[in-house]
Amino acid sequence: MTSPLHIILTTTAEQTARLQALQVAFAEVCNALAPVVQQTRCWNRVALHHITYHDLRQRFPQVGSQMVCNAIYSVSRTCRLILQHPNSPFNITSHPDRPLPLLQFLPSAPVYFDRHTLSLKEGLLSMYTLDGRMRFQLTLKAEDERRFQHEKLREIVLARTPQGYQLSFWLAAVDVDEDRPAGLETELPEYVVVHASQPEATPAIQQATAALS
Repeated sequence: MTSPLHIILTTTAEQTARLQALQVAFAEVCNALAPVVQQTRCWNRVALHHITYHDLRQRFPQVGSQMVCNAIYSVSRTCRLILQHPNSPFNITSHPDRPLPLLQFLPSAPVYFDRHTLSLKEGLLSMYTLDGRMRFQLTLKAEDERRFQHEKLREIVLARTPQGYQLSFWLAAVDVDEDRPAGLETELPEYVVVHASQPEATPAIQQATAALS
């Protein structure tokens, strides 16, 4: 079983702007991936990586290689939720021949980190941004320190809340299904718009389709 440890970051206006820029850029990469998923019916993380990685690196050099990998993970994760969850109205099992919907990630979509883009050691948090590392001094409770020492870290997610930017560390106390994303929701995420067919949509969607077709 996985459970989250939430940490609200205390940020300056400049730090908030940097995190917001990263969040917007991350969503743009996800939106470049979405038409590929729709066209190829592929959302397996490894296969999607092989199909899209090099094109994405050329198109989004400012995002960085590892964040491109994390965006691929985010899209794969979201597609599994929307297209495979038994409670989803877009579950493909019920309609295997129906065209896939097009997913549109909003600028509020969360950012996924990994050990290459975020580290926490002796209370010092270091995280990737578009213009260099950002560092925070964190004071963790003793029980939270023990969780980091004895549990397995599954996911690291940055999201904006009314209280500010929040990091969520999803930790597992026991072995869990490695193929199942941590904290998989039972409802469709609010940060994704599902278009049942190709929309007369945003220029970003049209540009993404043209760039990766």
